[in-house]
Amino acid sequence: MSAELARDEALNLERLEAQPVLARHLAALLAADPRLVPIAARAGQVDLRRSVGGFEGLARIVVGQQLSTQSADAIWRRFAALEGATVPHGFLSVGDDALRAAGFSRGKVLTLRALANAIIEGQLDLTPLATLPAAEARALLTAHKGIGPWTAELYLMFAAGHPDVFPAGDIALQHAAHWGLGLDERPSTKSLGVMAEVWAPWRSAAAHLFWRYYRAIRSKEGVSTS
Repeated sequence: MSAELARDEALNLERLEAQPVLARHLAALLAADPRLVPIAARAGQVDLRRSVGGFEGLARIVVGQQLSTQSADAIWRRFAALEGATVPHGFLSVGDDALRAAGFSRGKVLTLRALANAIIEGQLDLTPLATLPAAEARALLTAHKGIGPWTAELYLMFAAGHPDVFPAGDIALQHAAHWGLGLDERPSTKSLGVMAEVWAPWRSAAAHLFWRYYRAIRSKEGVSTS
């Protein structure tokens, strides 16, 4: 499938906003690439991962940068307990000491302060991202310091429901592809991104499948990169 055709099909696909939609995308994916059938058999039930949008959803992903799921969840619980912290104006009113006590690094504090200001000042509008092609939406997000491809792609997938996003920098996905596809070594971000092109326009479904496969093998999620 050409890149242009995959892009056009992705724009016409249902957004990943409900479990039945994910099931349909997975069925199409497995039909297109039979190599994934045994991976799906081992993975079992693949559940849709969704998150809230806006500043809160973006902040949740920034918190998880370069951390295990368990560590990120613990920090987020402490952070979300701070009054008003999950909205831009409220976040800017929270002191650095409180954020550091919640577990934020200095870099993440600076990133989220910059993002909160960008949203307030109208320099970053998260609302239209759900209706833009994934590449354009990714470019808009990564134009802001502190938002790398992994952060942008997870936001687009989980908060915006984009059907054709594959965060190739995610270490759990790299391990899952290594094991599931019988590769000689864990693929790099670049090589996995190229590999994932054959799964267009259902790359978000492919990512969900490989995450579930990883958990089936290891019973936990790995550390991801920004």
